[in-house]
Amino acid sequence: MNFPENLKYTREHEWIRIEGDNAYVGITDFAQGELGDLVYVEVESVGETLKKDDIFGTVEAVKTTSDLFMPISGEILEFNPELDESHGDNPGLINTDPYGAGWIIKIRLTEPAEADQLMSAADYQSMVG
Repeated sequence: MNFPENLKYTREHEWIRIEGDNAYVGITDFAQGELGDLVYVEVESVGETLKKDDIFGTVEAVKTTSDLFMPISGEILEFNPELDESHGDNPGLINTDPYGAGWIIKIRLTEPAEADQLMSAADYQSMVG
């Protein structure tokens, strides 16, 4: 299992990669493994500003649907077009490359200091065992 050191992690199994005032968000390698093959990703919150822990979308696997939570507050700028059913329609990217091509949303940070409350790779790895 992969735990990139350059990311921050949440207890709900999201990761965030901060790049200046913006960040990319997705679900962890552990989460995609637990969910199994993903068949659909829904994000209808593009353009909205959400608070930390607000639901920004859902991922659907063969057996279950899970909510996606904001790791920190921000404005949702983009839903990965490769995952969107009206464009690339390839939610399996999350299974094959959860930290790269399988990112889910791009956000503009509104409360960057909230990142200090997130887990490091080592902390997250300890949590999931």
